[in-house]
Amino acid sequence: MRIRCPHCGERDNGEFSYLGDATVIRPDGMDASPQAMHDYVYLRDNPAGPHRELWYHAAGCRSWLVVTRDTRSHAIHDVSSALEVALARRAGGAA
Repeated sequence: MRIRCPHCGERDNGEFSYLGDATVIRPDGMDASPQAMHDYVYLRDNPAGPHRELWYHAAGCRSWLVVTRDTRSHAIHDVSSALEVALARRAGGAA
């Protein structure tokens, strides 16, 4: 599998570390109930099909990326900078 880093170009997935589901939003730690924090840490879906994941380019530019990958075929549909995704989410966009 090859991942197209927005900064370094296409690279082998061995340069990257998979870091989990990119769709989960962390509850506010100061106001979150213990149950909400438990659910955030331990409960995850295991989707079949396109899924947004966090990847870290450890052996390259050290950027965090949001990769949309089909979990059935491993086909990569989109790669975005995690910073851009987070800023768009904060601004109310659909990134």
